Amino acid sequence: MATGYFTHRDCWLHEMGPIHPECPQRLDAIEDRLLISGVMDMLQRFDAPKASVYDLELAHSRIHIASLLGLDVLMQEELRAGGDGYSQIDPDTMLSPHTWNAALRAAGAVIDATDRVIAGDLQNAFCAVRPPGHHAERDKAMAFCFFNNVAVGAMYALHRHQLQRVAVVDFDVHHGNGTEDILHKEPKALMVSFFQHPFFPYSGETAKGENMLNIPVPAYTKGVDVREMIDMIWMPRLEAFAPEMIFISAGFDAHRDDDMGQMMLNENDYAWITQKVVEVAERHSKGRIVSSLEGGYIPEVLARCVESHIRVLAGL
Repeated sequence: MATGYFTHRDCWLHEMGPIHPECPQRLDAIEDRLLISGVMDMLQRFDAPKASVYDLELAHSRIHIASLLGLDVLMQEELRAGGDGYSQIDPDTMLSPHTWNAALRAAGAVIDATDRVIAGDLQNAFCAVRPPGHHAERDKAMAFCFFNNVAVGAMYALHRHQLQRVAVVDFDVHHGNGTEDILHKEPKALMVSFFQHPFFPYSGETAKGENMLNIPVPAYTKGVDVREMIDMIWMPRLEAFAPEMIFISAGFDAHRDDDMGQMMLNENDYAWITQKVVEVAERHSKGRIVSSLEGGYIPEVLARCVESHIRVLAGL
């Protein structure tokens, strides 16, 4: 079976200013790299649909969803009146006139990928989408994130497809506080992560639930040390949990050349981590994996990391 590649042009239209690191050029770099390398020819490409409010409510409160929609309506009115059409959420995060549609496509990509992987149409999938999601909490948008794409997908797999055990693997340099907030009371979910600490969002040192396996690591931690921790800590827990499906919050900002963090991973480390996840999926999950883009803010570095990640998913 093939690996799916899910994206949508709406994800390029969302922007938060000309110098913001979470920019449309991230997706340009990924696509260029996959095309030049020939990897794109080996993937099945899909246009991501919009997530329904009904499915977003699996992970987010109605108030949160309604507040973002209300801000979008106000921005569109302001834009027609000659305003700039931006709304600030926090110092690093703002809605622009295209954010609402992009956020719906990003969550919708993970949902559609989940449907197709569970149906057996695809072995696994990568969602090249933005805005990212793992900082978005049940009731709060923050840190570049509006809806928690992976958490929506995990809850969708549990509640729409009636899976009994779903795992989330998060290797972004920042703690996935939003995913933890949404899933920590869900006994059918397990989240494993490592992240630089102390570091934004200054959470995760103490897990919120027994189903949260957090590994805070100091700045300048090398890939070899991360690999050892994964082998010794992640793998026994994942094996014991035996997930029926695995979701990946695929952030590549722990790369040594990404100035958003201070960790020391490289492309080979991301390929190794992906291979370990694939092996767990093959043993317990019928190979079912849906991976969704999170961080990674130096476009050319991000593109190399995504290529390495997808090559392993696709068995290339």
